[in-house]
Amino acid sequence: MITGYEFGQAVVSGLFIGATYAVLSVGFSLTWGVTKVINLSHCVFALVGAYIAYWLLVLYGIDPLLSLLIVIPLLFLLGIAMHQFLIREIAKKTKDITSTSMILTFGIIVIVENLLTYFYKADPRLVTTSYTGRSLFLGSVALPITSLISFALAAVTIAAVYFFLHGTYTGKAVQAVWQEREGAMLSGIDINRVTAITYGLALATASIGGICMALMYSISPTADFTWLIFVFLVTIVGGLGSVIGVAVGGLAVGLVISLCSAFIPLSLVHLILFIMLIIMLLVRPRGLFRR
Repeated sequence: MITGYEFGQAVVSGLFIGATYAVLSVGFSLTWGVTKVINLSHCVFALVGAYIAYWLLVLYGIDPLLSLLIVIPLLFLLGIAMHQFLIREIAKKTKDITSTSMILTFGIIVIVENLLTYFYKADPRLVTTSYTGRSLFLGSVALPITSLISFALAAVTIAAVYFFLHGTYTGKAVQAVWQEREGAMLSGIDINRVTAITYGLALATASIGGICMALMYSISPTADFTWLIFVFLVTIVGGLGSVIGVAVGGLAVGLVISLCSAFIPLSLVHLILFIMLIIMLLVRPRGLFRR
């Protein structure tokens, strides 16, 4: 029988990991919605961001939070380059960008994972800071400081993306391209510029999610595959292209994982998640928040 303390701890843990899944998913959802590209390599770039933060800490003593000042611009530029030299080029040569992009980005996963394994081996790496292992307490419920920081970072990132999309001209142009590409083009919106910025934003937010994961868990060259499974879940539950949907979907998935783990064997948790996903696809295939 689960106690009140265990239930409270499960809820808190679920919210923490759910927020991280949400920030991992927001860029994936945007690129899928705006360009119809399913970027399977999204999480491998999150992992790249995590490894950069790890080595900046190990080699130069730079805190992971300060490393964001280096990682975010770097991944933003990498996202733009990926769009300009890969995605845009294959879009010119195929009518089925969704299927072709999946093949292309799967190839990127293989390349990046093998490079990470070659340079850093398959050993798990743990980001250890001065506050790692420390906790605050809400009654008897432990709040790990690294998880609190990750939650706050995820919340600020999602809020910033929402403001960008709804409060800036460029963000509204991104929404216009997502909703009606041809109409946006006729209105004078530079489609190439908007989609390039979308890719930059996607990989920048992915890197933040990767660093959040590294603060809470160990990382290895193949960790991105597990992350990608949950990113798909969150995107489908929340609704394609919806920032609020991704946030709610991430928290929902995190709570389901954490609460189910408190009641049933961990091996059955993924079974329940995918049963829920099937039900969601049958009842509301567009997700909770997509109109």
